[in-house]
Amino acid sequence: MAKYLYKLGKWAVRHRKKVIGGTIGILLIIGIIALSLGPSFSEDMSIPGTESAKAGKILEKEFQTSKKPAPGTVNLVLKAPNNQTLETKEVADIINKTIDKIKKDKSVVSVATPAELGNYNKNKQIGYAVVTYDVPAGNVTDRSKEIILQSIKNTRDAGIQTEIAGTVAFSELEIGGITEVIGVVIAFVILAITFTSFLAAGMPIITAVVGLEVGILSILIGTNYLDIPSFALSLAAMLGLAVGIDYALFIISRFRQELSKGHSLQEAVAIATGTAGSAVVFAGVTVIVALVGLAVAKIPFLTMMGLSAAVCVFFAILIAIIFVPAILGLLGHKIGPSRENKLLAILSNKKEVKESSKWGNFVTKRPWTVTILGVLILVMVCIPFFHMQLGLPDNGTKSKETTERRAYDLLTEAYGPGYHSSLVVLAKTDKNSGDIKQKINVVTEELGALANVKNVSPPIPNKSGNTYMISITPKTGPDDIQTTNLVHSIRKLSDSLTSKDQIELLVTGSTAVNIDISEKLNDALPLFATLIVGFAFVLLVIVFRSILVPLKAVLGFLLSLGATLGFVVYVIQDGNLINLFGFPTSSPVLAFLPVIVIGILFGLAMDYEVFLVSRMREEFTHSKDAKKAILAGLKDSGGVVTAAGLIMISVFSGFMLAPDPIIKSMGFALTFGIVFDAFIVRMALVPAVMTLMGKAAWYLPSWLDKLLPNINIEGTTIQTEVDERYKNNKKKIPTRVKTDRVHE
Repeated sequence: MAKYLYKLGKWAVRHRKKVIGGTIGILLIIGIIALSLGPSFSEDMSIPGTESAKAGKILEKEFQTSKKPAPGTVNLVLKAPNNQTLETKEVADIINKTIDKIKKDKSVVSVATPAELGNYNKNKQIGYAVVTYDVPAGNVTDRSKEIILQSIKNTRDAGIQTEIAGTVAFSELEIGGITEVIGVVIAFVILAITFTSFLAAGMPIITAVVGLEVGILSILIGTNYLDIPSFALSLAAMLGLAVGIDYALFIISRFRQELSKGHSLQEAVAIATGTAGSAVVFAGVTVIVALVGLAVAKIPFLTMMGLSAAVCVFFAILIAIIFVPAILGLLGHKIGPSRENKLLAILSNKKEVKESSKWGNFVTKRPWTVTILGVLILVMVCIPFFHMQLGLPDNGTKSKETTERRAYDLLTEAYGPGYHSSLVVLAKTDKNSGDIKQKINVVTEELGALANVKNVSPPIPNKSGNTYMISITPKTGPDDIQTTNLVHSIRKLSDSLTSKDQIELLVTGSTAVNIDISEKLNDALPLFATLIVGFAFVLLVIVFRSILVPLKAVLGFLLSLGATLGFVVYVIQDGNLINLFGFPTSSPVLAFLPVIVIGILFGLAMDYEVFLVSRMREEFTHSKDAKKAILAGLKDSGGVVTAAGLIMISVFSGFMLAPDPIIKSMGFALTFGIVFDAFIVRMALVPAVMTLMGKAAWYLPSWLDKLLPNINIEGTTIQTEVDERYKNNKKKIPTRVKTDRVHE
C-alpha cells in the first residue's frame, strides 16, 4: 500500500491545480444537490422486535382512524399569577385572546383550551392548551412557530407563565455554533505551537473543514433516502473534524521532516504520503470498521449513526491522501522544513535530545511507579461504571433556559412526575372467550393494584372488541428505576394472564419504548465490546508481529474505556461536578453513549497505538535494543501523539459546550476518553509496561510469523529505496544544485 500511496502523492503534486479545483467542484456540486433536496431527518428511535415496538404497531393498526402521519401539536402550558387561577376572568380573557390570535394561522386545525380539555390541576392554577396543525410536527413552518412565540407574549406580559411543550420542536439542534468554533481555535493554537508556523497550522484545519463539508453534505443528501437521526449529524461532524485535523497533522509533520533531510518538495510530499499516509489509511479504516461495527447491535438508528460518522471519516482519509498532498505541492515551499518544535522542546532533554526526551527518561527509569500509579488511577475512576443506568433524554434533561424544560417542570408541579411516564397497555384476547368485558375489568383492577401505579384509565375497546387500550400513570418519572420495574411487573402479569385467561398484555408508549431501547443497548454492550477487543488484538498482532504488545494495547483500551464510562456515570448520572461541566441536572447515561464510546474510542486508541508503537518497532528492528526503541518512539512520535490528543480534546470539548444534552454528553465522554487513553494509557502505561517486558514484548513464534500477512504501515520499504536513491544521486549532483533542491 505504501508504494501506491507514494505514487499517489507524486501524482497529486504534479496535478495539484486539477486536484484542488476538482475537490472544490465536487464540494459545490454536492452542496447544490443537498440544498435542493433539503434535510429530512428521522426521529424514529424504536427498535424492531421489542415488545413496545410490537405493541406500537398493534396500537396504530387497531386504534388509529387515519393512515396519515400524526399531526404536529404544540402544548401551551399555563400558570396563573399568584392568588389567581386560570378561571379568573382577567386571566381567562387574556388566554382566549392569545388563542384567537393563534387560530388565525391557516395551518392550525384546532386549539383546545384548558377549560375544554378539563386539565386544570387541583388548585386550578396550572393547565395547558393544545394547538393542532394540519401537517406532521417536522413540517410545521418557522412562520407558524413564530406566530406561537409572538402570541404568547400577551400572556407572559400579563404575568401568566406560558411555556411550550408538544411534538413541535422550538429549541432546534444547531451545528457549527460558537462552541464548535472555540474548539477549532484551540486546535489552531496547538498546531501553531507544534509547527511553529501559522500557515502550517492553518492547513490541517482548512483541509479538515473541506473534508467535513463534503461528508456533512453527503449525509444531508442521505437523509432523504435513509432514516438518519438528527443527532447523527453532530456525531459525524465531531469525529470528522477531529480526525481530519489529526490525519493532516501526521502527513504535514512527516512532509516537513523529509523536506529538512534535503529531499525535493515533490519527493518529500510523496514520501510523507507513502509513510504517514499509510498509517493514516490504516488508522482511518480501523475507525470506520469500528463505526460500521455498531450495526452488530441490530438497532437501526444506531447503525445509521455509525454509518454517518464513517462517511465523514472516509472523506477525511481521502482528503488527507489526495487533497493535502496537492495543497503541499502548491504551498509546501512556504512552510519550509521543520524548525525547533516548541511542543517537543517542552518534552525534550537538551543534553540527550538526539536519543531521548525528558518524559521518555522519566518513564523508563520508573516503570513500576508509572504502571502502578496509572492503573490505580484508571481503576478508581472505573468504579462508578458498575452502577450505570441507561436512559434517553427528554425535556427534563434540557437546560432551564429552554421553554421545553420550563414546561416540563410546570407539568410535573401540576400532575406529578408520573405525568411524563404514562404507559399504554393493550389487552388482547379472543373475542369468543367468555365475558370479555368482565375479564378486562378484572385485569384493569389488577393493573391498578400493582406497585407504583397512580391511576388507571377505563379500558377502551377497538372496533372488533378483541383489543382494549388502558392508560396507566405511574407515581414516578420516566427515568426512575421504579417505573422500569412497573413495566416489567405488567409483563410478568401478562405471562400469568395468558396461561389462565388467554389475555395478553402489551406495554408501549414513549416511556416503555425508551426502557426497551436502553435494555437492548445494554444487552448489546458485551457482544460489541468482545468483537472490538478481539478485532483489535488480531489486527495488532499482524501489524506489530508480537503477542504481548497487542495484549497490552487491548488491556489498556479496556482500562481507558472503563475509566471513561465511570467518569461519565460519576458526573452525569450521580450529579457530581455537573455545574462545572454545565449539565443542567443529573440524569441517566445516554442509552447509546457506551456503544458509541466503545466504537469511536477504539478507533482513536488504535490510531495513537499505531503512531507511537510503530516507531518503536522500527527502531527495535534495527537496534534490537528494547529500551532504545521505547525512547525513540516517545521522542519521535510522542510530540505528534500529544498534539493529536490535544486537538481531539479541543474539538470534542467544543461540542461539550453545546446546550443539547445528547451532543453535550457525547462531547463530554469523548473528551475524557481521549484524556484517559492518549495521556495515561498510550503516553504513560504503554512505555512503562513495555520497559518492564523488555525484549519479550516483541516475541512472536516463528510458525505464527510465517502464517501472518506482512502489513508494512510504516512504509519502511519505500523509505529505504528513496534514501538509497537519494544517496546515489547526491554523489553526482554539484553542491549548488543540491542546495537548490532543498528549496525546490
